[in-house]
Amino acid sequence: MKWSLDRILPGHKEDKEPQKNGVMLVTFAEPKHVVAEQFRTVRTNIEFAGAALDTCQVVMFTSSAMSEGKSTVSANVAVTWAQAGKKVLLIDADLRRPTVHATFRTLNIDGVTTVLTGKNKADEVTETTFVDNLSIITSGPVPPNPSELLNSKRMGLLLDWARDNYDIIVLDAPPVLAVSDVQVLVPKTDGVVVVANMGKTLKADLQRTVEVLKLANAKILGSVERVKAKHGDRGYGYGYGYGYGYGYQDQK
Repeated sequence: MKWSLDRILPGHKEDKEPQKNGVMLVTFAEPKHVVAEQFRTVRTNIEFAGAALDTCQVVMFTSSAMSEGKSTVSANVAVTWAQAGKKVLLIDADLRRPTVHATFRTLNIDGVTTVLTGKNKADEVTETTFVDNLSIITSGPVPPNPSELLNSKRMGLLLDWARDNYDIIVLDAPPVLAVSDVQVLVPKTDGVVVVANMGKTLKADLQRTVEVLKLANAKILGSVERVKAKHGDRGYGYGYGYGYGYGYQDQK
């Protein structure tokens, strides 16, 4: 089963430097906008997919390559969960190209990396945001060994602490095909959502992404498709689906 939503956010430009400028939180700025509704639909369908699991508390968002929209999707879906009354923690697990600090207009002095190196405790780096019910942990300083840190015992302890203190934990993770960070995170998460940019993401890359995740025994909840506007209009729509590969058959 697979479907796509093709409604567009007019004037919503693709951010060329998301790690510098952050992403657009349309769910917060314009909660009645059609794209905000699409993100709420994504959230609902993730919940439906997660209902088949024993637990679906830690959800990781990733993509095949950079600049495919996974930071935009993860942040906006986190906002929709918070707006629904859930106590939400958004963790920037992309230690190479972090975004969360810029999106929520905060400093990135301490965060995931300082917790994983033993400098800080989790509660010391957790920040509340301008969104009710939503807290964040930024990435912290970019380390020389991201994969080793994410694969450490302290990362497991960080997520255990998060499970005890929040209803939903959203991980903004690096792209699957770029680095090995996602594979080491998979055992610590409950489910994975793959974000694809229709018209940009190659069919072969998406298939390889799913293969890599399956080899890591990931519970793949579904895919979010970022659909660019047609007929010269600038903007994006978002859809959620199951069954990877369908809809990419005609892509060259």
